[in-house]
Amino acid sequence: MSLAVLKSRALAGMEAPEVSVEVHLANGLPSFTIVGLPDTEVKESRDRVRAALQNCGFEMPARRITANLAPADLPKESGRFDLPIALGILAASGQLPGEQLHHYEFAGELSLSGQLRPIRGALAMTFAMQRSKTGLPRAFILPQANADEAALVGNASIYPAHTLLEVCAHFAAPDSRTALQRHQPMLPVTTSPYPDFADVQGQQQARRALEVAAAGGHNVLMVGPPGAGKTMLASRFPGVLPPMSEEEALESAAVHSLCGHFRVEQWKRRPYRAPHQTASGVALVGGGNVPRPGEISLAHCGVLFLDEIAEFDRKVLDVLRQPLESGLISISRAARQAEFPARFQLIAAMNPCPCGYLGHVSGRCRCTPDAVLRYQRRLSGPLLDRIDLQIEVAALPPALLGQQAVNAECTQRIAGRVAAAFARQLARQGKSNQRLNNTEISQHCQLETHGERLLHSAMLRLHWSARTYHRVLRVARSIADLADSSMIAPPHLAEAIQYRRVLGEI
Repeated sequence: MSLAVLKSRALAGMEAPEVSVEVHLANGLPSFTIVGLPDTEVKESRDRVRAALQNCGFEMPARRITANLAPADLPKESGRFDLPIALGILAASGQLPGEQLHHYEFAGELSLSGQLRPIRGALAMTFAMQRSKTGLPRAFILPQANADEAALVGNASIYPAHTLLEVCAHFAAPDSRTALQRHQPMLPVTTSPYPDFADVQGQQQARRALEVAAAGGHNVLMVGPPGAGKTMLASRFPGVLPPMSEEEALESAAVHSLCGHFRVEQWKRRPYRAPHQTASGVALVGGGNVPRPGEISLAHCGVLFLDEIAEFDRKVLDVLRQPLESGLISISRAARQAEFPARFQLIAAMNPCPCGYLGHVSGRCRCTPDAVLRYQRRLSGPLLDRIDLQIEVAALPPALLGQQAVNAECTQRIAGRVAAAFARQLARQGKSNQRLNNTEISQHCQLETHGERLLHSAMLRLHWSARTYHRVLRVARSIADLADSSMIAPPHLAEAIQYRRVLGEI
């Protein structure tokens, strides 16, 4: 047989479309050509495959070899096609039995010695293989380093290998001891990697606001002088978020797998991303010639913490406006388009003025009103409109600094209340309060007569937009859920309103 056909997967954003690797041997001058819109990494497979076959003791056919990666209009990148190309050459030249190859999909980069090196996107490829409806289910052969990651997809048949020789032995003698063994996932014991809220002294209002934000999935802006504890609070916030569902865990792991960042130890842990102020717009939302996820997608189902948010370029911050609303980011390039999930909670921190000490008890601030206004206007109005809770984190009195935290609640107790409130939301509407649309807000966020008058008065006095009006209702609904109340009472609404302080009032 001079033709062999194997199956593999490409990556296109979060999708992993099927690729047929067709290898044909023909008479003529010896050559090795790869077609099917390969990029430089794929074209270099010729040299890796040739060296790996020879160093593993196989014969490289002195014939005209053509490897076609179909469909031809789908861009192919990375070295994951090394393994199926090598196996295709062996099957087409009769050095490897090819009867069982159609029961498997293959991916793996080859070293010159025939070792299998890890690849990006193994989880996304396995997930796509399981959802595929193109005939009989297939097993997946890939490098040993990617086995635990790929096996997170339920019911997937994963057969890891260390070398090309192990894969060949599996097909040469499928019933012998040399055959590959199906991999069983080794899920880690999930423990909280985040510091404890019990370490935080004082800051009762900020702690309460973060609890409300965690219960309903709301965004938070903390404004206060340097050293007040904003970063300390933010680093503890992921520990009180509701536990991740299986679907959320798979989505988050798949995004990290696309960048090669995923580790099995991170399974079911909320991601926490804290990019530096010098990050570009592309670093935040993703991009590149081959679109890759950015920080907002790597924070999917977790927390994106922007410390000193006023120091970010305003144009960079404004790219967050659309994903904060939709939970998705679409990246378009001339030849490629990709869509990545970006449903994250934004926790931002900033100083109230350029020197940071506006309103401080020390009276150290010497910033002019004009300088303060320019500094605070680095955050655009539409971006502030999308931040549900805007709170002040004041400096602690000196008398508290030398004391141990007294009666400070630990992360576990706060997380228990948050989980209970989130469970009420799932039972009532099947989603977090933050994700309610306008119709669902009218259904689930009903107010008493006194509450309606209070909210309308606040909207007129504070010049709120319709978006702010609905966001206050969502926050009030979360406060009511924490209190195990089926109705939004006036105290719940009043608390939600006082979390919408504009920067000029802090």
